Amino acid sequence: MVIVLERSIRDDDKERLRDFLTGRGFKVREIVGEEETIFGAVGSVAIDLREVELRPGVQRVIPISKPFKLASRELKQSDSVVTVGPIRIGGPRIAVIAGPCAVESEELILEAARIVRESGGVALRGGAFKPRTSPYSFQGHGEAGLRFLKSAGERYGMPVVSEIVAPAYVDMFCEYVDLMQIGARNMQNFELLKAVGATGRPVMLKRGLCATIEEWLMAAEYLLAHGTEDVILCERGIRTFETYTRNSLDISSIPVARKLTHLPILVDPSHATGLREKVPPVGLGAVAAGADGLIVEVHPTPDEALSDGPQTLFPEQFEKLMRDIEALSPVVGRELTRIPRQSREAMVSTVTPADAAPADAAPAGGRQAGAVPIAYQGARGAYSEMALLRFFHDLEFTAEPRRHFRDVFDAVLQGTARYGIVPVENSLAGSVHENYDLLLQYPDLTITGEIKLRIEHSLIGLPGSSLESITRVFSHPQALAQCDDFLRTRGWTVVPFYDTAGSVAHIAEEGRLEYAAIANARAAEVYGMQILKEGIETNPRNYTRFVVLTRDEAASVEDANLASLVFATPDKPGALFAAMQIMAAASLNLKKLESRPIPGKPWEYMFYVDLELPDTEEPFREALERLPEVVNDLRVLGIYRGV
Repeated sequence: MVIVLERSIRDDDKERLRDFLTGRGFKVREIVGEEETIFGAVGSVAIDLREVELRPGVQRVIPISKPFKLASRELKQSDSVVTVGPIRIGGPRIAVIAGPCAVESEELILEAARIVRESGGVALRGGAFKPRTSPYSFQGHGEAGLRFLKSAGERYGMPVVSEIVAPAYVDMFCEYVDLMQIGARNMQNFELLKAVGATGRPVMLKRGLCATIEEWLMAAEYLLAHGTEDVILCERGIRTFETYTRNSLDISSIPVARKLTHLPILVDPSHATGLREKVPPVGLGAVAAGADGLIVEVHPTPDEALSDGPQTLFPEQFEKLMRDIEALSPVVGRELTRIPRQSREAMVSTVTPADAAPADAAPAGGRQAGAVPIAYQGARGAYSEMALLRFFHDLEFTAEPRRHFRDVFDAVLQGTARYGIVPVENSLAGSVHENYDLLLQYPDLTITGEIKLRIEHSLIGLPGSSLESITRVFSHPQALAQCDDFLRTRGWTVVPFYDTAGSVAHIAEEGRLEYAAIANARAAEVYGMQILKEGIETNPRNYTRFVVLTRDEAASVEDANLASLVFATPDKPGALFAAMQIMAAASLNLKKLESRPIPGKPWEYMFYVDLELPDTEEPFREALERLPEVVNDLRVLGIYRGV
């Protein structure tokens, strides 16, 4: 059952409730959400729900109807995120695990780890105990293989994944492996599930060859019920009458499972197809269907692999797959997870309690002690808040709204916010000139990150309203313009508003069924409104680029791939060309060039430049040394990682 606790519940009442439930044979898990805190109570005993509902501090009790209790979406509405070493699987990011089918030698797994790491993979896979159909096939190197795998992962800063095949190996795997894999053949090896679950370690559970989705989730329930809270599901294809591919990938299981469970879901396109040329398109299809990531087989020389060579990618194929996933990710509202040399945890490791909650700062609603305050423009549910949630999803933070862009800059400058996030460019409307001007006016602030967000507009009204009842539509002028084709044929009065999410808050406050707003779908959830129609933007290729600001001079990003500069040029022919020549000679790829008037100097301009950095830092540093010879007032706005 799900027990929703009152916000004001006393700690002693909470503990007495926990003792009451455990004393009657229930296992209890506390889940703290943004809006409410719940107890999930699971057990085989029967109890009158009224006994629980009448206890102090209990708001309501909801029975769980699914046979899988702890894995059920009824228990936990939000998506679970599983931490594996330095990475997190689930949430708004797509994680890619890769490596050879088997650990063949120490040298080979080291080379495979290098390929995976440099191409953008975040975890290294490799089998040390191989359950093979034929007893004469290569069975792996056992503990020596795990030792080689762990060494390669440590060398390249990646957690490692390997399949455990028997309960007797649990202690050994705990020593070497970050993420234990339960293979398809062992999905219903219940003694193995119990033993692995009891470790409390992260587990990836592959779907059995002939298992239904419910059987798959019930196997996950064994793991959860016996101790671990971190289970990742993996769809790897099921056995059907089709023989052209190794298995049949049940891609429909991804959206079905996402509706049934809060657990993250990976897809294994290598085992699903058995053919390397089919792996990339099937992998991309899985990402489009909602998978939280892929686990892929890649080998330095697949033709020489001791197992599963035909389904294993060549290094260049894997690298292209990673680029394709990165291009697809924004379309499905995700970002590709990478392991930066300096993690976001490290970005805020220097935050002191004073930084996190300055004494002179105005109290922020819901700010938790130690949480990093991050400012954004707009009301709750704004696109800027969505970008913030995706960029900082792996940190403990407080999202703090500000009415104007300048307020965000001021908050970061004054230290009331550790970071700020602002839009600088839209793929349809162009640059947000106000923020480009503010970047110039706040020289103490630095760009430390970038994220691109797909903009999907929805028409939102009060519960009970309909398209037929609407007469007035509120939203930001840019959102109204981007939905012009939808609005033009309706005859509604459009009313400009300062913010998209703010317009939803406005109609919620007004309470009039004839009012509607245009914003993202999350804003409807935040304000308890109803989505009348989704995807009303004229052009679906609508993206906004946001930058993250900080005043911390030490917040450099070692694996940066982008830089932003601003400079003026002398008033003479070829001045800008001379600057471009220096950048071209340093192999700096120009991503954007924007000119803005210099305040107080009519007909004089500053140039904003976004650059893609080469693999080594030296050419960029040399260009920075040479540019002052041909430009004026050069300033580096930031050297950062774009995701």
